Amino acid sequence: MLVGITMNDLLDYTAWERQKWFEWMLQQGQGVLQISAGPHGDGRFERVGELVRHIFSAEKRYVERLSNRPMTDPARIPADSIDALFQLGQQSRLELRELIEVLPLEEWDAPREVTVISSLLTATPKKIVTHILLHEIRHWAQIATVLRLQGLKDDFHDFLFSPVMGGELRRTSRE
Repeated sequence: MLVGITMNDLLDYTAWERQKWFEWMLQQGQGVLQISAGPHGDGRFERVGELVRHIFSAEKRYVERLSNRPMTDPARIPADSIDALFQLGQQSRLELRELIEVLPLEEWDAPREVTVISSLLTATPKKIVTHILLHEIRHWAQIATVLRLQGLKDDFHDFLFSPVMGGELRRTSRE
């Protein structure tokens, strides 16, 4: 029998990750959002704040697609405000959790067509929601790398060190 990670585990992990980044960014100050996302991007995100906004707005927009609601314009959220960005994250996560609760079980594996940028994508809600969560994890790792290259670092963000699925990390000193 294969035992795997659940969607709830990924929701819990990304919630923990968001909280850690929110607290760390508050300690660093608003300027951390102005750090360059690097010279070799695809042109959509020039600064860390824009990448954070993308994490949360992508979640919000996929939920809107799956809920057949009008799309939010992410440009209306300032990418230079930690509070505004993470409020967007709270709203997007609330809406995602609501979608998960109300979407009928028989619809989770039924393919849907959604427009993403200028393409038509066919995927199940289960795949789209899984993408939302993995997309976030991938971008937080990207942000962590960009910040480390600027000499800024935070504590461990790895799933292994999170409280999800139990376990504990105790620091020991070496003499």
